[in-house]
Amino acid sequence: MGFIANWKAKRAYKSAMEVYDAELTDWQSDIEIFQKARDAFLLAAKGEDVVVNQTIQKAGEIVLWTAQGQFHEAGRGAGSFQGSSQGLSIPVVAGIRYRVGATRGTYVSGDPIQKYAEVGDVLLTTQRVLFNGMFNTKEWAFSKWNGAAASADETDYIFHVSNRQKTSGVLFGARDGREFNRFLSCALIAAEYGIDRVIKEIDKNMKELEEDKPAIPPLTMQAPKELE
Repeated sequence: MGFIANWKAKRAYKSAMEVYDAELTDWQSDIEIFQKARDAFLLAAKGEDVVVNQTIQKAGEIVLWTAQGQFHEAGRGAGSFQGSSQGLSIPVVAGIRYRVGATRGTYVSGDPIQKYAEVGDVLLTTQRVLFNGMFNTKEWAFSKWNGAAASADETDYIFHVSNRQKTSGVLFGARDGREFNRFLSCALIAAEYGIDRVIKEIDKNMKELEEDKPAIPPLTMQAPKELE
């Protein structure tokens, strides 16, 4: 029984280590991102842009972060015609017929979806999120901000602003999406409470992260039974 129990313990330990490795990777990623964000907002506090850019900025606006992303906007899928037709099939020449008549029915528009378009530059500033592409240029100003939604894996974002009826947003790769999530929350705090508040919140989060570092799971093995 000791061999079976230890085999099960090793298998459970292997699964626990896989979970631990994933959690540790996310933990290390957050530590790096928040340190990067802290450095960025320290520069912003001095009035300096964090990344080189050619964006025409508004008064007092500072560029905090940039990456590549794919723009998308609310639209509808392909529609369809639902109904019936009636008419008459007339022979024209041998083997070929021509149909005349009428079609009755209704055109049904497609389901509402987010339509994905081009890839371009996404910039996050102290005042807004910007998308600059070859065919699309969009901004989501914090002053018009009604909210946002993100996918579970933190790669896809939809923004709600009061000056546009259609929702729209940006899709990122995995690494950039996670980083954007953290930087966006900091930028929104800065827009409402100031940069000093952001730095305090980052320091608080980093302290909590250090305390919540994932622990290596223990491996519990049974001692072999003594022979009588």
